[in-house]
Amino acid sequence: MENSIKNIDILCIGEVLIDFIGHQKDVHINNTRDYHRYLGGSPTNVAMNAARLGLKSRMVATVGNDGFGEYIYERLNQVGVDTNSINKINNKPTSVIFVSRSQNTPDFIPYREADYRISESQIPLALLANTKIYHTTCFALSKNPAQATILKKAEEAYNLGCQLSIDINYADELWEDKKDALSVIKAYCKFNPLIKISEDDMSRLFERHLPHDEIFEFFHKEGVETICLTLGSKGVKLSQKHQPVIELPAIKVENVMDATGAGDAFWSGFLFAYIKDKPIEECLKVALKLAALKLQNVGRLPDNIDILSKLL
Repeated sequence: MENSIKNIDILCIGEVLIDFIGHQKDVHINNTRDYHRYLGGSPTNVAMNAARLGLKSRMVATVGNDGFGEYIYERLNQVGVDTNSINKINNKPTSVIFVSRSQNTPDFIPYREADYRISESQIPLALLANTKIYHTTCFALSKNPAQATILKKAEEAYNLGCQLSIDINYADELWEDKKDALSVIKAYCKFNPLIKISEDDMSRLFERHLPHDEIFEFFHKEGVETICLTLGSKGVKLSQKHQPVIELPAIKVENVMDATGAGDAFWSGFLFAYIKDKPIEECLKVALKLAALKLQNVGRLPDNIDILSKLL
């Protein structure tokens, strides 16, 4: 992956959000009394984690010209994420999401305004030519114009030799219908992205519990080389075309503080090791370490620990 000409390690395209995470532990939103504000959005988490790991990350997103938008710029700049491709718009507020705090997949209510208004002008060819990994999410692909923009630019990125990546964080609430979601996901799969999916995502997408080999088969058929299936506390499975499936256990965490963002931490670790040209099993081990670290912290990875020494 190392390429001296390309100086953006990860270009993260998609949702930047204000997450209001419930203060009461393990209750649904209907019983949550108060919330704490965090910066959220899956590609945003990946961009921030990557910057904390010493990578050059750049965020392509849209926020409202409001207090939340200001807060987003401030937080990203503090961590060292390049914010030059974030658009600020006047007529729509920054998107917010209310999330329950739980050890399992949390329930959430999205209020989406600015986040999906991503335009082609935010992702010029010169930017793609300078990028190693082009990363997005199923959330970002769920609404136009972001959807059309991301798919068009994915093809351009692929043709310029970028490695594509996607977190298929599918949720019914975000899509008009499932058929549409599947066809958009398949369109992105044509560019052989590194895929991260969770068991929960798959059950929601296929409306039933699929055997793991069928999940892998589905994506391999669409032209995808590498699929990473996260299984929560049961660890992870990774399938590469014509290779035996690699299976690793999760690192045991005694006291899970907050599961929100654990998948993003996992994927940040994976992409970090991938960019550093580590063998695929090593990428998984680094990913699992970063996920375990996240589970022990509410909101995000802490700034004050030397993450790298805990990973490599």
